[in-house]
Amino acid sequence: MYRNKTCGELRLKDVGTQVVLAGWVQRIRKMGGMTFIDLRDRYGITQLVFNEEANASLCQEANKLGREYVIQVTGEVNERYNKNANLPTGDVEIIVSELRLLNASQTPPFTIENNTDGGDDLRMKYRYLDLRRECVRANLELRHKFCMEVRRFLDSKGFLEIETPVLVGSTPEGARDFVVPSRMNPGQFYALPQSPQTLKQLLMVAGMDRYFQIVKCFRDEDLRADRQPEFTQIDCEMSFVEQNDILCLFEEMAKHLFKTVRGYDLGEAPFLRLPWSEAMRRFGSDKPDMRFGMEFVELMDVLKGTGSFAVFNEAEYIGGICAKGCAHYSRKQLDELTNFVKTPQIGAKGLVYARVGEGGEVKSSVDKFYTQDVLEKMRDQMQAEAGDLILIISGPDAMKARKQLCELRLLMGERLGLRDKNKFALLWVVDFPMFEWSDEEQRLMAMHHPFTAPKPEDVPLLDTDPAKVCANAYDMVCNGVEVGGGSIRIHDSVLQSKIFKVLGFTEERAQKQFGFLMNAFKYGAPPHGGLAYGLDRWVSLFAGLDSIRDCIAFPKNNSGRDVMLDAPSTLEPGQLEELCLKTVLPGK
Repeated sequence: MYRNKTCGELRLKDVGTQVVLAGWVQRIRKMGGMTFIDLRDRYGITQLVFNEEANASLCQEANKLGREYVIQVTGEVNERYNKNANLPTGDVEIIVSELRLLNASQTPPFTIENNTDGGDDLRMKYRYLDLRRECVRANLELRHKFCMEVRRFLDSKGFLEIETPVLVGSTPEGARDFVVPSRMNPGQFYALPQSPQTLKQLLMVAGMDRYFQIVKCFRDEDLRADRQPEFTQIDCEMSFVEQNDILCLFEEMAKHLFKTVRGYDLGEAPFLRLPWSEAMRRFGSDKPDMRFGMEFVELMDVLKGTGSFAVFNEAEYIGGICAKGCAHYSRKQLDELTNFVKTPQIGAKGLVYARVGEGGEVKSSVDKFYTQDVLEKMRDQMQAEAGDLILIISGPDAMKARKQLCELRLLMGERLGLRDKNKFALLWVVDFPMFEWSDEEQRLMAMHHPFTAPKPEDVPLLDTDPAKVCANAYDMVCNGVEVGGGSIRIHDSVLQSKIFKVLGFTEERAQKQFGFLMNAFKYGAPPHGGLAYGLDRWVSLFAGLDSIRDCIAFPKNNSGRDVMLDAPSTLEPGQLEELCLKTVLPGK
């Protein structure tokens, strides 16, 4: 055996015992005739001691070691004189009697420490070294524990874990597919699944009743902090259920995971169920961060037409938020907020502010356009008090202006310390619109996916006013992040055909792309519904991370590249020929 103990398990009770350890040299310290080495493995760090007086040749061997050398040592556990309270093994050390070099190491390109000197690109290139750092490894351990608890919980509720294919047919409705050429079927392509949506519905038709899978999904879309080209879903589906059944069960799972994995008690109260229209009106987002208030207050009746400020008089929406105790903000700080909302990503034309003085008087950036009486009515509508700062955004498009105000709300929440990563606020957003208009496609698109069932009472509107149809859909939101979403599915082939028609599918196209599912519905499909959680997002929230990339073993960078494997890459001409492919680069 290379070891009989790990570097993280020795304690004072082990003093006097002989042990064999193996691991990596974390650091070396030489003090007079003594050499101290911190030996690291996945489980922790143990201090090794080499004494020149006791064994000069052994100490000389130790002095030749370098960082990240792989060694094996034999020795006796000893109580440390200078204990290290920062290490679980900090009360003991090993008096080494034997040393064996297992493998030498080049000098690493960055220090293997929690506070490393390596930048993102360098650490991504040498990700196998980055994973040796305790803080990164802890994220993967958290992910493992999370997955184990998911499996335990769902198994206890009668779910079967069933694998679905990775090579499927292309369904270009939603994000772009990653496609895979078929050598045995020249000119034809598989697609990597964006989700196992149709397959899990077929499992319900097959009578599996309750299915789950921790599954890789693939979407060729622009990247951001919470998005990777390949990501992992906790995919679930249930038969003979209504919306309330699903929400209650997965609310229970969320509470279980928070308690067992994160040690955080969400309490017994049910999660808030917030209609989509209300979420947009109050927070400008379908994934509102409920850790703090600062809700929108509409000011159209107070400010439109009551003064000479043309911007407000021509607006279709005027809304404000109240930042408590921020009336002291300097002109520079207010200019920073104005510049923030005017960035291309947010797109507001500007920002109006008002301070509430100690006597309740209001000083505003639009003072010259309004009487003090109007400004005080605005103050009262905002429920602002002395020392508060009112921030107002308006615009010709109400939805767009609300989204701009949402970004400002989140920024102010961050600045005021209201978005504590150790505090969690969960809710369900429900009653989404069934469809949304696409300017690019010039047609209605499914807001979730085309297999989402409409609210039963809205089915007649499919023939008369489909834009007003509400979906039987729901999202779980945690701290302003959509961590999961799902819906009750369509299980009737006639209704499914009608949805495809609203979405602009011809019968031929619908049959070609989804005929297998519509035909399956003709053989006694049960009512069913489900939900998919984003595993990467859940783990990043539990770990307090800003990016899902930090809880994925081998992630892609912001350009979708794996810099460690140098992928994607070009194929050899022979490979292209075998696949009947020819590449033509843009502009060539």
